[in-house]
Amino acid sequence: MQRIWRLLHWRYLTREQIKGFDNYKYSAIDTSPLSQHVMHPFWDWLVKFFPRWFAPNLMTFLGFLFSVMNLVLLSYYDWNFEASSGEEGTTPIPKWVWLSAAINIFVAYTLDGIDGKQARRIGLSGPLGELFDHGLDSYTAMIIPTCLYSIFGRSRVYSVRPMRMYYVCLTVYFNFFVSHWEKYNTGILYLPWGYDLSMWGSTAMYMFTWWAGFERWKFELPLGSLGTLPLGNVMEAVLHVSAMANLPLVILNVYNSYAQRTGRLLSAWEALRPMWPFVTYFVLLLVWPFLSPNDIMERDPRAMFMLSGTIFSNVSCRLIVSQMSVTRCEAWHWQTPMFVMSLLASLWLPSLERPLLYTLLIVTTLTHWHYGASVVNQMCEHFNRVCFTVHKRVTHLEWQQQEQQKSLQDHHTEQSGTTVKQD
Repeated sequence: MQRIWRLLHWRYLTREQIKGFDNYKYSAIDTSPLSQHVMHPFWDWLVKFFPRWFAPNLMTFLGFLFSVMNLVLLSYYDWNFEASSGEEGTTPIPKWVWLSAAINIFVAYTLDGIDGKQARRIGLSGPLGELFDHGLDSYTAMIIPTCLYSIFGRSRVYSVRPMRMYYVCLTVYFNFFVSHWEKYNTGILYLPWGYDLSMWGSTAMYMFTWWAGFERWKFELPLGSLGTLPLGNVMEAVLHVSAMANLPLVILNVYNSYAQRTGRLLSAWEALRPMWPFVTYFVLLLVWPFLSPNDIMERDPRAMFMLSGTIFSNVSCRLIVSQMSVTRCEAWHWQTPMFVMSLLASLWLPSLERPLLYTLLIVTTLTHWHYGASVVNQMCEHFNRVCFTVHKRVTHLEWQQQEQQKSLQDHHTEQSGTTVKQD
């Protein structure tokens, strides 16, 4: 039982990372006109209606659950992305689901926008809230494009096939990851414009689908002598462009941090170190559909979308921990051998491919949830916070005594290690 308890309360954060969070100061730049001139004034007005006992982290988590609700609803009614294809034998998604999706995504966007304002309003802003917020945002990077795909479905004429939508998902993951890699090197989070546009665009598309029906998206734009362009392809292009438009600015900001000596000034190897886990999974999860003996992307695209989104969320969370605590990021992710072995086993015994895919999805999801819950619990313990309330865990005096005891234990451990080296 003691081993199980230790496993459930695993301490992922090192003492060095914990100390790094003690010195953390929020630094972000938001230049989006939509955000500055429309959303921030709206959020500043709206947050005043929330009681001061409403915890900012609770806002963050509720907003995330509204996004998850969209994923659950659309997974239930459209697991294989065929409901809106218009093909024979398919059952359309109920119209109320689209209205619900529009409301959910806008509420999620709003709560994500006011959680930080609520934290500053009641004096609870700090690294715990930012880590919690960005950690859940990394998961949302999978939810948004996956849900949007249900509007068009896998129509052979008016939309794109699952593999091409998979490319869109990978592009979105890359955009999110590279924004935090940028902060890892510069110390500043430059908020991309694409996020606000994607949330407004998603809300509008869901509302239009509820009002006019998914059939309204089934037409092609005339391009004169070039032929026609289906709206599904337009959506694909817009998502790619909105995701990748931030990349030139990322490169420029990182370059300027070296030229002006304002960033961490890491060596080229250390600056690129966080990229290796991302690139490893990027290659593995691209190779799998191409080598799949069962054409797994056509057979079960949603499982592939969710698996890739979950593992990239975990890799992103580990980067966020490192950049916020100003510690060295991991260059290797512990689950990589599992993915490699699953891919090889699928090629060797094709009948195992789908069971292995779902096993990986379940294991990756549970371990990611465990990582997130354990890290948040560890942060709450260190900062004497209760995650979803505004209260302290213990009195200030008791917390000081606990911190002194931990410092003494760390000092004793360091002395013991020094003695062993001398011997």
